[in-house]
Amino acid sequence: MAQPLVVKKDDDLDEEEYYSPFLGIEKGAVLQEARVFHDPQLDARRCCQVITKLLYLLNQGDTFTKVEATEVFFATTKLFQSKDAGLRRMVYLMIKELSPSADEVIIVTSSLMKDMNSKTDMYRANAIRVLCRIIDSTLLTQIERYLKQAIVDKNPVVASAALVSGIYLLQTSPEVVKRWSNEVQEAVQSRAALVQFHALALLHQIRQNDRLAVSKLVTSLTRGSVRSPLAQCLLIRYTSQVIRESGMNTQGGDRPFFDFLESCLRNKAEMVILEAARAITDLNGVTSRELTPAITVLQLFLSSSKPVLRFAAVRTLNKVASTHPLAVTNCNIDMESLISDQNRSIATLAITTLLKTGNESSVDRLMKQMTNFMSDIADEFKIVVVEAIRSLCLKFPLKYRSLMNFLSNILREEGGFDYKKAIVDSIIILIRDIPDAKESGLFHLCEFIEDCEFTYLSTQILHFLGNEGPKTSDPSKYIRYIYNRVILENATVRASAVSTLAKFGALVDALKPRIFVLLRRCLFDGDDEVRDRATLYIKLLDGEATVGETEKDVTDFLFGSLDVPLANLEASLRNYEPSEVPFDISSVPKETKSQPLAEKKATGKKSTGPASAVNGPVPTIDASYEKLLSSIPEFAGFGKLFKSSTPFELTEAETEYSVNVVKHIYDGHVVLQYNCTNTIPEQLLEEVVVFVDASEAEEFSEVASKPLRSLPYDSPGQTFVAFEKPEGVLATGKFSNILKFIVKEVDSSTGEAEDDGVEDEYQLEDFEIISADYMLKVGVSNFRNAWESMDPESERVDEYGLGVRESLAEAVSAVISILGMQPCEGTDVVQNNSRSHTCLLSGVFIGNVKVLVRLSFGISGPKEVAMKLAVRSDDPEVSDRIHEIVANG
Repeated sequence: MAQPLVVKKDDDLDEEEYYSPFLGIEKGAVLQEARVFHDPQLDARRCCQVITKLLYLLNQGDTFTKVEATEVFFATTKLFQSKDAGLRRMVYLMIKELSPSADEVIIVTSSLMKDMNSKTDMYRANAIRVLCRIIDSTLLTQIERYLKQAIVDKNPVVASAALVSGIYLLQTSPEVVKRWSNEVQEAVQSRAALVQFHALALLHQIRQNDRLAVSKLVTSLTRGSVRSPLAQCLLIRYTSQVIRESGMNTQGGDRPFFDFLESCLRNKAEMVILEAARAITDLNGVTSRELTPAITVLQLFLSSSKPVLRFAAVRTLNKVASTHPLAVTNCNIDMESLISDQNRSIATLAITTLLKTGNESSVDRLMKQMTNFMSDIADEFKIVVVEAIRSLCLKFPLKYRSLMNFLSNILREEGGFDYKKAIVDSIIILIRDIPDAKESGLFHLCEFIEDCEFTYLSTQILHFLGNEGPKTSDPSKYIRYIYNRVILENATVRASAVSTLAKFGALVDALKPRIFVLLRRCLFDGDDEVRDRATLYIKLLDGEATVGETEKDVTDFLFGSLDVPLANLEASLRNYEPSEVPFDISSVPKETKSQPLAEKKATGKKSTGPASAVNGPVPTIDASYEKLLSSIPEFAGFGKLFKSSTPFELTEAETEYSVNVVKHIYDGHVVLQYNCTNTIPEQLLEEVVVFVDASEAEEFSEVASKPLRSLPYDSPGQTFVAFEKPEGVLATGKFSNILKFIVKEVDSSTGEAEDDGVEDEYQLEDFEIISADYMLKVGVSNFRNAWESMDPESERVDEYGLGVRESLAEAVSAVISILGMQPCEGTDVVQNNSRSHTCLLSGVFIGNVKVLVRLSFGISGPKEVAMKLAVRSDDPEVSDRIHEIVANG
């Protein structure tokens, strides 16, 4: 017999001990015990214990071999002869968990069908559940009549079992279940709470792909026929879904769905009230006035004696505080009392909500309350608090001292890596965004690094210190902390510290002699990386080695971030074949390869040519394109290819001919590559050419055309048309296209084409060359550093009105699309109901001019969007052009 396991309960509950009966049980021993199923005189109690152990093993991940599972299954079926109700229920569970194969199912089907028609309701309900889990579609039709009767059975246990089985069967046999709609509709009117709940869930799943049917269902049920609190919660969710999908304006005159949600706030059931409040707060575009009733009922729950109600209320208010902080301020007094709540989850949510809704005068009081609070919660909750403090500091920058001191104090306390990293990241963000916090913030980081046990955090701080430390009023005070890392830390941190010292030496002339002395000491380090770095930096700073012609080149080498995406660099290195020609980093594509969601969902588009995927990555300089174009004499003199677009479809899917175009951009030319595919087996196309009408693109003049001599069935081919454009001009325009060719019939038996052909043509879709075609999407690893490294004289700032927009997200997406630049640091994502947003973009303009853009958006009451655009680039004229693009867009 297995020995009991002594396990301690949660310390928050009590210190009592309880025992686990499953300690040390082994599969082999339990299978031996299962022989009791064959006893002539069954011991129901012992059989239940053995089944319990078998179920425990299955749920712990133990697997039975085919032989073992078969033996257990057949042994379990013998237990149907027992009349013990408890054992019968365990038998049902065991059969369901074993999931017998099709040939084994037949053995128990008769027994289960007998139980399904039993006079004992408990047998009927469980037999229905098990039978529907193990039966296949062919046998399902035989018992469909019984299941439809069970749905409207007077016993709620039986009816619920049939409805839940229907939900499961809908995944495997949807056509059968959809025939039960009338019975399910009748069950929705049941007085039994669970029956109504399960019936509504099944009915919605049956109709979920028909938006109009779901809307009609919700409309009919919101009139008061649903009494079950569980079903009402479901109905609230479905109502919210209809509101979101239909885009109904809750501020309109006639709004029955919103009025229903509001009426549920006055329901007797607490779960319904909470569900309605949560649904209202989650609606898009909800106003503060519409939030007021929901906030009021949530405020009442904050003082409830039930922890679950307090938790649900404060969690919902915490979410609302992110978008409508003023609407939650009335609850601040109630939430302050929750800081000392015994449930730490409630306390954490309360304090973070207060941090979001508090004003500048309440910051110091909150900090005092949080001092003792932090030591009582787990790291995962501490991270939430730290992020809230960071947001508060950015909201009230004048309070940076008290908030920075708080972060510094908790940084020195015990905690895991994620917790410490959250604090370090927060301090770094505050230093970057609040100039006055730089000195104190860097000092706090230096103090922490003295005792930091995490290599990653040490190197992160050293890297940041090297960027920001030289810009402070007294850079020399940081040298001691940095050099201590060279002496006391592991090789990785020592190497990072050497690089940081070199940065100070490069930027602060007064420190250069001292840095030389310290770097020379590093030449005797035991690690190769440390010695190599020290040697390199000494020679660079002393002028013995060069990485460029100016001191700026040396600084860029020490400080500059890698201007190519790491994924692209890795791919290029993997494809590089060792030879006498060294690897050239300039050959690495600089554009970030990503695939928009809309393109991922697109189907049915067939592509040809070097870029095999029509809906593939965003435009980049594909080596295969470059190689292909340089091999064509007519295009060889166009210079270096700047950018190739993704293929743009000029035909519908499944048409006779599939054609897409790729735009190849040069400084003074544009080459249009038309990828063609003949999808008709009985035809051969010859002398295939695209006639391009550029009358709506006046700045372009056609200079060359390369026809396709032959286009057999399902064999991709390319034809080209080249245009000249003025250099340095953003030439744009619309191009109309007609595919012209000679079509010859092909003998299907011999595969040979006829000698004579007929001239024919095929109208293609129009396309445009736009301003975004002259911009490469190139990301930067650190936008702030990249921005500050650019000449401020190149900056151009202006404000624009973008008119009425559905949301800020739509406005952000539109501007990114117009500019064709790469969003940085995830700033293309806009939070729901956000009233302002900042988006950072980077790219390379034609002529290899680096461009950085800061976009600041704001939205007013009537959804009027305003935007402030700041541009910096290597060429001030390009900055002006970016503004012209936006103004004309």
